[in-house]
This record gives sequence, C-alpha cells and structure tokens, in this order.
Amino acid sequence: LMDIKIFVDTDADLRILRRIQRDIKERGRTVDSVVDQYVNVVRPMHNQFCEPSKKFADIIIPEGGQNFVAIDLMATKIQTILE
Repeated sequence: LMDIKIFVDTDADLRILRRIQRDIKERGRTVDSVVDQYVNVVRPMHNQFCEPSKKFADIIIPEGGQNFVAIDLMATKIQTILE
C-alpha cells in the first residue's frame, strides 16, 4: 500500500537522559549501570546500525518526534495515500 521510510532523529544527549530516567524508574537500575551499557553497547550499536540507516530515509523528522509540522505533513501524506 505504501512504502515511506521515516527516520525520527533525536539528539544523543536527549536519548541518554531518557534512557537513564526510564531504566532507573522502571527497571530499578543504577545510573552507573545505565551509563556503562549506553557507552559500551547502545551508542556503538546506534552508530553502527541506526545512524547509517538515516541516509535511506525518505523523510527525516528532527527533534525526536516532537516536530509537529513534520508529523502533520506525514499524517496528510498517509491520509492521501489511504484515500
């Protein structure tokens, strides 16, 4: 039906802050364990797999999905395709 590749781009600082907050609150982890996992696993995997996929996106939405203009444009495009 449709083939639109979207990459939601979020600043690295915001990604780590969200992860720290979530993992401490919801998973009972320590700040040190979250930071260690981020530095040794999450960031390298992001750089190896996620970030390079950005070049294949038809649309890159900046601001971590809080870009409401981009979201409205996408919703309009999807609605047009579905009609």
